[in-house]
Amino acid sequence: MEALELARWQFGITTVYHFLMVPLTIGLGLLVAIMQTMWVRTGKAQYLRMTKFWGKLFLINFIMGVATGLVQEFQFGMAWSEYSRFVGDVFGAPLAMEALLAFFVESVFLGLWIFGWDRLPKKLHLATIWGASIASIMSAYFILAANSWMQHPVGVEMVDGRPVLVDIWAVLTNNTLLVAFPHTILGAFSVAGGFLLGISWYHLWKRRRDGIDTIGPDGKVLVGSVENTGRDAADHQVWLRSLRIGAVVAVVSFAGVAVTGDLQAKLMFEQQPMKMAAAEAACHDGTGFSVLSVGNLGSQNCDDIVAVIEVPGMLSFMANGDLTTEVQGVNSLVPQYQAQYGTNLPNDPMYGERAGMEIDYVPVMEVTYWGFRMMITFGAVAAFAAAVALVMTRRGTVPESKRLMQLAVFGILAPFGANAAGWIFTEMGRQPFVVAPNPDPNGIDNVFMFTAAAVSPGVSTAELATSLIAFTAVYSVLLVVEVKLLVRYVRGGVPSAMPDLIPQHLHDDDDDSASGVTPTSKKGDDDVLAFAY
Repeated sequence: MEALELARWQFGITTVYHFLMVPLTIGLGLLVAIMQTMWVRTGKAQYLRMTKFWGKLFLINFIMGVATGLVQEFQFGMAWSEYSRFVGDVFGAPLAMEALLAFFVESVFLGLWIFGWDRLPKKLHLATIWGASIASIMSAYFILAANSWMQHPVGVEMVDGRPVLVDIWAVLTNNTLLVAFPHTILGAFSVAGGFLLGISWYHLWKRRRDGIDTIGPDGKVLVGSVENTGRDAADHQVWLRSLRIGAVVAVVSFAGVAVTGDLQAKLMFEQQPMKMAAAEAACHDGTGFSVLSVGNLGSQNCDDIVAVIEVPGMLSFMANGDLTTEVQGVNSLVPQYQAQYGTNLPNDPMYGERAGMEIDYVPVMEVTYWGFRMMITFGAVAAFAAAVALVMTRRGTVPESKRLMQLAVFGILAPFGANAAGWIFTEMGRQPFVVAPNPDPNGIDNVFMFTAAAVSPGVSTAELATSLIAFTAVYSVLLVVEVKLLVRYVRGGVPSAMPDLIPQHLHDDDDDSASGVTPTSKKGDDDVLAFAY
């Protein structure tokens, strides 16, 4: 592979991995703030336990997100210096706002929340987690402002071949941003909802398996208790309320994602029509939406692709809000792109060996076509599973089936998959541009950048291969560490975050079977994140 391909693989791997943490941090942070609010208002033990347990998992995820997120900005200078030079005047403002007004505030408030337990007044301490949560959402807004500018440049003037920011307000109110932001945030809440649902189902099932909770003659749950383990009636309420909160959040979020996704799709048909044509593998103009197509999607020649299942009028509705207006296909769009942006890359030294090469304006249809469908499918499956969970837990517990429990836990991955697939589709579908042109007749001319021109000219293929292998290896280790930490604290239940629930004399008892509690939940000294509370 050449340097450009290696640079793209490197950025793609690190970005997708980092984005696994981002939606969970955003969604779970706000839910933890709501849980603590309920505790402050009601004083009920289950809400404190919910806050402590889910807050512990939130912190693990946040720490990993920070560690991997720092690499993202370093890469702008490492492998994408030409891109950084081109967008630097524009990105400086939103990225500075993200760092100073959002991430800095988020970190400060989170530090106060971590160390403020039993030190700050309850309401003041509550305000810190709300401050951290709101700051994380604002952080997402500023990052999306930069990304949306790449999708649809506004608020700049071209000076000596580079865009110079003249209107920050235009960047911060970009119509692409105004639909991408709610879509992304609602997607984050769907991740958090599925996370709560799957883990809570596991613990309710575990209580059933261990005989703590049983079903009475009327079909309703009989809540039991095991002395000195923290597995009491309040523990049951922790998992039942968490599950139902997660299920409601997942269902409502998916509905919001569907609505905002429709608005986003309509904008994409206007701003990046080739992306949406590739998402349909549509060669010719038409109105039908392909549910399933067959053919060689990876060939970049869609003439041999045939729609097996098609919904008439649906593509037109997605693009225009009616069932009859034809949407342009690949064959109609390619000549338009060639006429406006050229058939070959310029003979400029910045393109290196790629100078003069023919430009392929069709993104990798295999990625855009299936990425678009995976995004919708995973999101719909997660929402359907959440609705089923609400029905199945209406009597106060979950079924005793181990298979259903495994499905619920595995289902945690579905909203993660939907979010990842959506971003892969969004970014890969923009190719061959790293900054897509603004097609608005009243917009800005010539503000675009080919990906081929964005890579650092001084970085060799060997250096990029080395860094790619190194990043992949380090990120693989980090993935193992995070999963092990999450699994450890999840299996430990509430006592893993609140060791004081277990009497002190049991902390030194090495016979785990006696209490039915994992070592994590019994031994406070082993709790590597004990400082957090």
